[in-house]
Amino acid sequence: MALKSILVVGGGISGLTAAVEASEAGIEVYLVEKRPYLGGRVAQMNQYFPKLCPPNCGLEINFRRIKQNPRIRIFTLAEVEKIEGAEGDFTVTVKANPRYVNENCTACGKCAQVCPVQRENEFNYGLGKTPAIFKAHEFAFPLKYVIDNKACLGTECGKCLEACQYQAIELDMQAKSFKLNVGAIVWATGWEPYDAAKIDYYGYGRFENVVTNVIFERLASANGPTGGKLLRPSDGKELESIAFIQCAGSRDENHLPYCSAVCCMASLKQATYVKALNPTAKVYMFYIDVRAMGKHEDFYTKVADDITLVKGKVGEISEDPSTKDLTLQVEDQLTGNIMRQKVDMVVLAAGMVPATFDAKVPLSVSYDEDGFIASDSQQPGIYGAGCVKKPMDVASSVKDATAAALKAIQSTVRRQLNG
Repeated sequence: MALKSILVVGGGISGLTAAVEASEAGIEVYLVEKRPYLGGRVAQMNQYFPKLCPPNCGLEINFRRIKQNPRIRIFTLAEVEKIEGAEGDFTVTVKANPRYVNENCTACGKCAQVCPVQRENEFNYGLGKTPAIFKAHEFAFPLKYVIDNKACLGTECGKCLEACQYQAIELDMQAKSFKLNVGAIVWATGWEPYDAAKIDYYGYGRFENVVTNVIFERLASANGPTGGKLLRPSDGKELESIAFIQCAGSRDENHLPYCSAVCCMASLKQATYVKALNPTAKVYMFYIDVRAMGKHEDFYTKVADDITLVKGKVGEISEDPSTKDLTLQVEDQLTGNIMRQKVDMVVLAAGMVPATFDAKVPLSVSYDEDGFIASDSQQPGIYGAGCVKKPMDVASSVKDATAAALKAIQSTVRRQLNG
């Protein structure tokens, strides 16, 4: 009995896991990703916790599994436009947006060297620029360049065409829509960082040295905008003091009412980045509760000995306009004292918002009040995986995606057995 294919939407760690697990069980898999590369937000991280190893190791293993598996077909720069049908027999319309670079690309980079136009580096959350024709990052998969058509001057420039000896650039490439027939769908579109600019009393967007946790991850990365040096944005000064503010918008009825689960561990991990580069740096972490349960408790205990933990929610951040130093005001709940702490830089632990909060599945699927796909979704054959179901760390996302792949396989089997 030949089983129908499975569609996986989202090429982050959850989508990659679901795709490789289903394909290695003998199922044909279509993997659709809206970015020009696979890996999602994990590719933008510096290290995993608690092992503190680089994510590219884990991603490379998955990429190798994909390369060796003819059952997986990948569509990057693609999005699902429509889903019709029912469990066992879905017809999915996919729109593939143009890369403007074809399969001949060897990623030699000569095109980028002559490109006269700059664009914001989205991979680094807007820190720094790239040419309009760019490679997303050093370990991008697929390893091909892509053109940002919003920045590119098009045929009136054409310098990249002249520089490319492989005829890999097609400035007239068009978007194409096509249909896929699949038996089940795994929806793994991931998460977005909460917009910290909405928390106006923390000054994100107004104070240069207030950044979010995802931006700090790029600052610490060797392939990031500062080459892994932790320099504050305003003046490039090496950090001597830093404050991590937990629950920046989370557990707050005015923003995100829920706990994003991973932020405490992420901040503890990022504290180790600071201490590794400058052991004498002063590191403060302001928290409501530290969520580091089970196997993570040992990591918490180890890091806590090296930093200053303050139980209290920061009420206000002010900036010295001459030095760009930041002063935090908070009530220490353990002593009852009002604390004013000056630091070089502040990192906001912004929460996780499911991608499905704004970009819904184009079929009737149940969501909870926060936009996460409900675990008891009323749509048989469509299964959420990873952070579209609830906030999760990488290890939990991998486990959840494996379970979603199994459910998708069972769904196709059940439909065929029932005729």
